[in-house]
Formats: sequence, C-alpha cells, structure tokens
Amino acid sequence: MRAARLLRPLVFAASLGPVVFLALGALQGTLGANPIEAITRSTGVWTLRFMLLTLAVTPLRVWSGWNDVIRVRRMLGLFAFFYGSLHLVTYVWLDQFFDWAAIVKDVAKRPFITAGFSAYVLLVPLALTSTAAMIRRLGGRTWRRLHRLAYVAAAIGVVHYWWLVKLDTRPPRNYGILLAVLLLVRLFTVRKS
Repeated sequence: MRAARLLRPLVFAASLGPVVFLALGALQGTLGANPIEAITRSTGVWTLRFMLLTLAVTPLRVWSGWNDVIRVRRMLGLFAFFYGSLHLVTYVWLDQFFDWAAIVKDVAKRPFITAGFSAYVLLVPLALTSTAAMIRRLGGRTWRRLHRLAYVAAAIGVVHYWWLVKLDTRPPRNYGILLAVLLLVRLFTVRKS
C-alpha cells in the first residue's frame, strides 16, 4: 500500500528529470555547439517517449496484474503534452523568434514540421479532457474513443521524427516498432475482452 502511494510522486519526479537536465545544461553551457537544436531534439524525443509510456500502461497492467500502474497513466500523458509544448515553444520562440512568415515558409519547405504540428494538435484535446470531470461530462465510451487519438498522435510523431533524421533512422524506426507492438497488443486485448 505504501509503495502505491509513493508511485505517483516518484513518477512525477522522474518525469521532470529531462527538463531539469536540459535547464542545467543550458545554464552550464553543456548542450553543445547548437543548444537550441539540442533542446528541440530532446524535448521532441521525450514527447514521443512519454506518449509510448502512456500507451504501454494498459498492456503492462493487463499482463502483469499490477493495477496500481493505472494511477500514473494520466500523469504520463500530461507529461507527453508538456514536453510537446516545450518542443513547439522552442521551435516557435527560440528557433524562429515568432517570425510567422518564416514559420509558414519552413512548414511548406519541410513537411516533417507539418507532421509534428499535427501530432501536437491531436494531443491538445487529450490533455484538455484528461480530468475526472471531463471523463464524467463526455461519458466513458466517448472519452475512450477520443483518447484513441493517442495512437494516431504517436504514429504521426514517429513519422515526424523519421522525416527529420537524415542519416540514422534507427531511433525513429525503433519507436515505430514499439508503437506497432503496443497497437497490436491493444487490438488483441480489445478482441479478447
């Protein structure tokens, strides 16, 4: 019982680790020759990781019988949105300096940005409807249907990452494989129940 109570604060603290590491790196000047790119890449990768962690909670609960893990699913999803927001803000503010004309040109020239923005747009309603009050207001069935968009957002996030990298496509490919496995597990679990 005590372990269950410690789970949420421990996951919360661990989830803040990447942003704390980035902040310290920025303050100490250890993010490399292009710190803006380092922050952009890191927040993007952590967005995808948190999306996949969120999607992995239900299979983990079903397979292991560890029901307490469901208590952190919402938190993990909100951290995916948090890191996605940092990723977008870094691009719009630090990379483009709110130059909307340049952003539009960049989107037209580099479709991976359109994919990333699309994935973020899908995360917005998920974050906004993550409260218990919204679950009640929407009704369980509608809420579950809406939150299946998490798989779509994650898939678009993988495409965004894949189109971004030029040489080593192993990381986005590995995230894509993991997402495919999670989706198959989900489909198998739904059919079984």
